[in-house]
Amino acid sequence: MTDGLSGQGAGLAPRATVFRELVALWLGTLLLIRAVVEVQAAAGLPEWVLAAVPLLFIYAPVLLCRWRAVDSWSYQLSIPAFSDRAAWRDVVMTNLRLLVWITPTFGVAYHLYQTQVFGFEPGHGWPVDPLTVVAYQLFFVAIPEEFFYRGYFQTRLNECFRRSVNVFGVRMGLGSVWASLFFAFGHTVVLFQWWHFATFFPGMVFAWLREKTGGVMAGSVFHAVCNIAVIHLDTHYGIITP
Repeated sequence: MTDGLSGQGAGLAPRATVFRELVALWLGTLLLIRAVVEVQAAAGLPEWVLAAVPLLFIYAPVLLCRWRAVDSWSYQLSIPAFSDRAAWRDVVMTNLRLLVWITPTFGVAYHLYQTQVFGFEPGHGWPVDPLTVVAYQLFFVAIPEEFFYRGYFQTRLNECFRRSVNVFGVRMGLGSVWASLFFAFGHTVVLFQWWHFATFFPGMVFAWLREKTGGVMAGSVFHAVCNIAVIHLDTHYGIITP
């Protein structure tokens, strides 16, 4: 028997079948999203039309689960009940512990990168509507993308790759790597930016959170925090306008 890092072992789902399914889901969903974005901009439609984007991310895998005749709940495509204090406490504490480790290093690296490589300097203010930034990044970006990539893709990929590597006490495998690659290059399908490949690395952190917690909310919150932090810093350093 071989493990998921070197070959297919007994009891694993057929990789060719899983990849055909995921590539079709990935391309189909993202091309629909790109069409929504292009039509909204070209036709001058109201911005609420873009609500179709998170809905596609959330419901496309659910519909695929129905087509496969499997229960979408087995992929943890849900969020904890608001009354589930223990679950939300775990989400908050997991994020706080992670941020304590990551924030100082990221802050210094970001400052040096922008000032020494590109010549940007801080002092340009902050986003004028931070609450909108927070709400948009959490509900329109982070939660839908985590449902799609970590909720469905990563769990489905784990069905054909064993989690054979211990990463800070969490079992991970090539399923996390592939899900993060789909995540990184999925951005390019919707709107090309040369730096999209770099989103693979935070994607691996989101993947780790998925494996650690067994759900998508811890990764969703951290995903949103990362996006919100970068938007605020990019504004403060004059990269984007307030």
